[in-house]
Amino acid sequence: MPALLASLLFLSADTTVWTDPAAAATEEPAFSVQGEYRSDDWGLQVIARGGDKLEAYLLEGGLPGDGFAKDNARTKLTGVLRKADARLTGDAENLVAEIADGVAHVVRDGRKIAELKRVERKSPTLGAEPPEDAVVLFDGTNADAWKRGKVEDGLLLNHDVTTKQTFGGYRLHLEFRTPYMPFATGQARGNSGVYHQGRYETQVLDSFGLEGKNNEAGGIYEIADPIVNAALPPLTWQTYDVDLTAARFDEDGNLTAPARMTVRLNGVLVQDDVAVPRTTRAAPVREVTPDPGPIYLQHHGNEVRYRNIWLVPKD
Repeated sequence: MPALLASLLFLSADTTVWTDPAAAATEEPAFSVQGEYRSDDWGLQVIARGGDKLEAYLLEGGLPGDGFAKDNARTKLTGVLRKADARLTGDAENLVAEIADGVAHVVRDGRKIAELKRVERKSPTLGAEPPEDAVVLFDGTNADAWKRGKVEDGLLLNHDVTTKQTFGGYRLHLEFRTPYMPFATGQARGNSGVYHQGRYETQVLDSFGLEGKNNEAGGIYEIADPIVNAALPPLTWQTYDVDLTAARFDEDGNLTAPARMTVRLNGVLVQDDVAVPRTTRAAPVREVTPDPGPIYLQHHGNEVRYRNIWLVPKD
């Protein structure tokens, strides 16, 4: 089968999933318009919604992790892709955004307020090298460290794979790429999850442009919303850097302190030493005990890819 066709998974008459960026750029016009735009005072995140439909958010102060904070203005626009450009409007504030040649011109009440240029941000920890004392779980060569592990094009598939080793506390580095699913929404769009000790989930989802909830990327599922939504566009390689302090127990096995997590998504602090008092939904390890647990990568029906996974154990 040709490479371009092999990268497409046809789910229904109006739903297509891309797992390869080159194929998406060739086959899907909206893929080249979606993404991030930046000026000194504003950010714009444009999301493909299938066919010629687009959604965008104008962010006061800049992009998430680069000037925008949760209490800043976040204004929704909707629009369509045209032959060589795009036009979006905001119902609430008479906003118009015209996008052409990688530049977004934003007008409010007939007055130009911003000219934003397209940017492609990368996580500062992308490609981080494991230190000498690290346990390397996946380097692209094989999946020997994983139960049910499968490698495709040097990437680890997220087909409910679990590490053969178990761990207590650690500092974990992991890179993931969500598929491009323009027709899908919410939890049906690039869903997976990283379960720490098999107990506590940091969510993986195509959360680009969303508000930032605990069931989105950067969230500890059902426990804590991210400080800011630092998710990048689908088919962009993203990073999780997670510091897990294991739960503490007394000599009789009674819980004395819950697990705690500090999480950075794409280098941005999204969870700051957050207590995790219980296991999260669908965790394969259902109870909090003194026993260590594995790293588990959830398959939720979407083809998320992983690479460069390593951790440094700690007490």
